[in-house]
Amino acid sequence: MSPQELAEACAKAMWNDDSASQRLGMQLLHIAPGEATLAMTLTDQMTNGHGNAHGGYLFTLADSAFAFACNTYNQMTVAQHCAITYIAPGARGDRLTATAREVSRKGRSGIYDVRITHEDGTVIAEFRGHSRTTNRTFLPEGNS
Repeated sequence: MSPQELAEACAKAMWNDDSASQRLGMQLLHIAPGEATLAMTLTDQMTNGHGNAHGGYLFTLADSAFAFACNTYNQMTVAQHCAITYIAPGARGDRLTATAREVSRKGRSGIYDVRITHEDGTVIAEFRGHSRTTNRTFLPEGNS
């Protein structure tokens, strides 16, 4: 199996069990080794008392993109530490895209950056996630 085929198979297996991302209306737009792009449209239920996107939903979108990017190698991987910087507000009806890319992956640890953008290219938030692999896999070892 090629690295791209492995990334796609892992994403498919993970997506099938990812109720949170699915129920929030996220869509997986792109997957490749160490990369993922997800999109989500902000609903009324995702706004705060200022009428802006609630930061928790922005974090969740970035976290989901991070999760898909770091789980492309058939090693179940979890977040060890994450931080987000909010740059511009999102609003009800905005279609946001979170693009995750691998910065570093050594041993059991990884670092991933995620940028959330509005449809017009405005950067909404920057997220950095640190990952840690577990001893579990998505696919039987012979398939990777």
